[in-house]
Amino acid sequence: MRAARLVALVWGFFLGLAAPAAAQSTGSFQANPFKDWAAVVVAGDWHAHSGGPSEAFDNARRDVANALEQAGFQRANLRQYSVRSERYKDTRPGVSDLPTISADLADLTSKTAAGCLFYLSSHGSPAGAVLGDGILAPRMLDAMLERTCGARPTVVVISACFSGVFVPTLARANRMVLTAARPDRSSFGCGEADKYPYFDDCFLRSMKGAHDFPALGRAVQACVAAKEVETGAKPPSEPQLFVGGGLRPLLPLLALSGGPAP
Repeated sequence: MRAARLVALVWGFFLGLAAPAAAQSTGSFQANPFKDWAAVVVAGDWHAHSGGPSEAFDNARRDVANALEQAGFQRANLRQYSVRSERYKDTRPGVSDLPTISADLADLTSKTAAGCLFYLSSHGSPAGAVLGDGILAPRMLDAMLERTCGARPTVVVISACFSGVFVPTLARANRMVLTAARPDRSSFGCGEADKYPYFDDCFLRSMKGAHDFPALGRAVQACVAAKEVETGAKPPSEPQLFVGGGLRPLLPLLALSGGPAP
């Protein structure tokens, strides 16, 4: 009895701490915890690894945005960006350059009160990820997120070769960072005929069954590993997942619509 009472007291203390933080970050424990989140989804390039044209990054940009809407993100608070924005009249993306994205994310966070999500699908190098005509370096993305999202719960997804280089710089207590590869590895699926890069394909497939973002990250890691074995892609890209300590107790409370409970 004494042990049971101690467990109950500890659990009650944890809930007393967690509930105000969750209510502040999500507005309340509501059916749609992402209703008041700001989100941007970016296609950073339009070239295949051969140098020819590819729709893979823009396909990912469009369909990840759709999947986020289905998960509860509001269209009014979600914006898309493309290097060839004029081609896509259906989704009307903005232009993929850092000043535009930064200004828009600042505008979105001024209209919302909960969390932030940043998703980029592109090529990458050990210096960062391709964004239009330049390279988005980790320190540049960190500065933008700090300026716009601040201390809010923030989910960052980088689908690019060598994208693990972003993790050390972006790793903060209020952030989750999911990347398509470790710092010294390529990712796969950026050919002229590919519908999506492997990582984005796995992200979309895994969203249908994941309860929350950490579960989604783990499912994407497993999916990418299986897909690389199936296709013989080597060496394995090894997607990276970081979840900040301040975010760990909160993210399981933010259920992706349609995903099973843990």
